[in-house]
Amino acid sequence: MALLIVFGFLAGAGTALSPCVLPVLPIALSAGATGGRRRPLGIVVGLTASFTFATVALVYVLDALGLPNDLLRTLAIVVLLAFGVTLLVPPLAARLEGRLSRIAGRVGGIGGASAQGDGFRSGLLVGASLGLVYAPCAGPVLAGVITVSASQSFTAGRFAVALAYGIGSALVLYLLMLGGRRLTAPLSRRSGALQMAMGAVMIVVALAMLNDYDLRFQSAIAKDLPAFLVDPTKHLESSASARRALADVRGAPRSKLAAATHPVDAAPTHGAAKRLGLRDYGLAPDFTDTQRWFNTPGGRPLTMAGLRGRVVLIDFWTYSCINCLRTLPYIEAWDKRYRAAGLTIVGVHSPEFPFEKDAGNVAAAIAREGIRYPVVQDNDLGTWDAYGNQYWPADYFVDARGHVRSAAFGEGDYGHSEAVIRELLAEAGRRVGAATSGAHGLVPSGGVTTPESYLGSERAERFANGAILPGRQDFGTAPAPPQDGLAYGGVWTIESQTATAGPGAALALHFGAQHVYLVLGSPGRARRLHVLLDGRPIPNALAGADVHGGVATITSQRLYDLVSLPADEQHVLRLEPEEGIQGYAFTFG
Repeated sequence: MALLIVFGFLAGAGTALSPCVLPVLPIALSAGATGGRRRPLGIVVGLTASFTFATVALVYVLDALGLPNDLLRTLAIVVLLAFGVTLLVPPLAARLEGRLSRIAGRVGGIGGASAQGDGFRSGLLVGASLGLVYAPCAGPVLAGVITVSASQSFTAGRFAVALAYGIGSALVLYLLMLGGRRLTAPLSRRSGALQMAMGAVMIVVALAMLNDYDLRFQSAIAKDLPAFLVDPTKHLESSASARRALADVRGAPRSKLAAATHPVDAAPTHGAAKRLGLRDYGLAPDFTDTQRWFNTPGGRPLTMAGLRGRVVLIDFWTYSCINCLRTLPYIEAWDKRYRAAGLTIVGVHSPEFPFEKDAGNVAAAIAREGIRYPVVQDNDLGTWDAYGNQYWPADYFVDARGHVRSAAFGEGDYGHSEAVIRELLAEAGRRVGAATSGAHGLVPSGGVTTPESYLGSERAERFANGAILPGRQDFGTAPAPPQDGLAYGGVWTIESQTATAGPGAALALHFGAQHVYLVLGSPGRARRLHVLLDGRPIPNALAGADVHGGVATITSQRLYDLVSLPADEQHVLRLEPEEGIQGYAFTFG
C-alpha cells in the first residue's frame, strides 16, 4: 500500500500538468492572485479535501441514491459562478470574507482579528468547488482504487491513496498560484480593479464550462499534443509495479485451487483410475459473503455441507456476459436431465458491472433466461475469491464427498463437461442411464477478429480518439475507426466502467464478427438507439434480436443483441444513442 500511495502522489502531480487541469487552472490562478496572502493555501486545502471526498466517499453516495455524476460538475459551476459575481462586486466580497471569518471563529476559535482578510476561508470555498471539477481527472491508479472502494468495504489505505493523489495535484497548483501571485504583485495598488477582473475571468470560465466549451477545447488540443503531454503519468500508472500494487489492493486471488484448476492444468490426466482421469483438488469452498438466493425454498441459502451426497456444479456467471449466456442452454439441459439423478447446479452470479448487483435485475435475468436451478448473488466476489476464480463463465464440478474434481473455463467442450457429471454421479452410486441431455445452443463463431471492447476509461483500447480520459468530453465528429477499433463522436461523459451519451453522441466500431452485442442501460426511462451498418440503417435481415427498423429501444441494463450476420464479416457499425443512454462493453460472436 505504501508503494501505491507514492504512485498516487506522483500521478496526481503529473495530472496537474496535463490538459485535464485546464478547466481548473484559470480559476485557481485568478482566485490565488487576489484576496489575502493565505488564499492560495486555502484553495489547495479545499481542493484536496473535496477531491478526496468526491473520488472516494461520493462513490458510495451516488451509487446508493442513483444520482447522476454530472450533478457534481453542475454544483461546482454554480459555486464558481457565484464566487466570480461576488468578486465583481467588492462590497459583496468583503461581506463574504467577513462572514466566513466569523463562522470559522465560532467553530474553531481561530477567527479573531489576526485572521481577518487572510483569504484562507474564501479560498477553502473555491478549492472545494475546484475539487469537484477536478475529480474526473483521476488516472488509472486512483480509478483502480475507486473501483475497489465502490465494491468492497472502505479502508484507510484506499483513502490514503486518494488523499496522496489530491495532495500531489494540489502541490503543483499551489506552486503555480504562488508564481502567478508574484507576477501580479506590482499591481497591488490596483487590487480592487484586479479583483474585479479576476471575478470576470471566473464568470467567463464558469459559463464556458456550463456550455462544455472547456471540454471541447481540451479535446481539441489533446488531438494535436504529443502523448506524453496529454497523459504524462501513463507510463507510471501502467508500470508493472503499479499494476502489482493495485492487484494487492483488489485482493487478487492466489488460492491453491485457482492454480491447480487453471485451464492449462485442468485437462484430464491419467494419474487416477477413473475413465476420465479426474483429479482431486480438495474440499470445495463454501458459499462466502453472498447476498440473495433465488430458486431455493423460501429463498434460504444452501451450504456445501448440506449438499453432501449430491454432485454439485458451481457455475460462475453474470447476466450481461454473452459467453455466459451462450452456456445457459447446456447448463439448463443438464439440470433437467440429471437433477433427479443427484445433480445440483448452483449459479453464482458474480457481477462485472455495478448494475449487475441489483437483485431486481438479477431476478429479471433469471426469469428471462428460464433458469430453474438455484442462483446466489456474489456481489462482493466472496465466493469468486474463495475459489480463486478468474473467468466468466467458469464451472467447478464437486463430487458427492464435497471435493472439487474438475473445472471448465469459457465456452465449448460441453461433451466433456457432461461426461464429468455422469462419471461423478456414477461414483456416487447413482443410475444415470444411457441417454445424455441432448443439449445444444449457440456456438461462438471461429472467425471473430475484434476482441471484447470496453467503453469506460479504465479498459478503453483501440480508440481513434487517442487516450480516453475520465470526464465529460466533446469529441466532435467521430473519426473513422481503424480495423477492430472504435471512435467516439459528440459529447460523452466517460467514467471508469461506463460512458453516458450527451448531445450529438455517436459511437463508431469497425468490427470483424458475425454477431455484435453491447451492454447498455437507460436510467429512468426508455430511450432510442439508432443502429447504422456501413452508413445506412441496418436492415431487419441483418439486425440482432433487439433492433427493429434500425432502432433499438433501451430500457433495463443488460446485454443487447445489435447485429446478426449470416457469417463473419467486416463492417463499420455506427450507433447514435439518445442522450442519457449508458454503454459498457461490446462482445462478439
